[in-house]
Amino acid sequence: MFRLAYCDKIADTIKKALVREIDAPARVNDNIIKESGPIKSDLDPEGGWFVSPKKMITVWDKGGKAYVITVEEAPMLDKETF
Repeated sequence: MFRLAYCDKIADTIKKALVREIDAPARVNDNIIKESGPIKSDLDPEGGWFVSPKKMITVWDKGGKAYVITVEEAPMLDKETF
């Protein structure tokens, strides 16, 4: 059965939540995420075309360490729908 992938929407939802968290008033030892980058697509490095619907967001903590949040399909974990 063909199922739509919602990587774009899920990545956008995560990005909006990150921005809200980063812009929120500082709480005691709570705002460890200091910056987030743009949503990036999984593109072919030479041709620039889409390789997959996977999306990545880079974030940096208050110490400057970088992390990548990845949103990608996981068909082997799909739940059955009726």
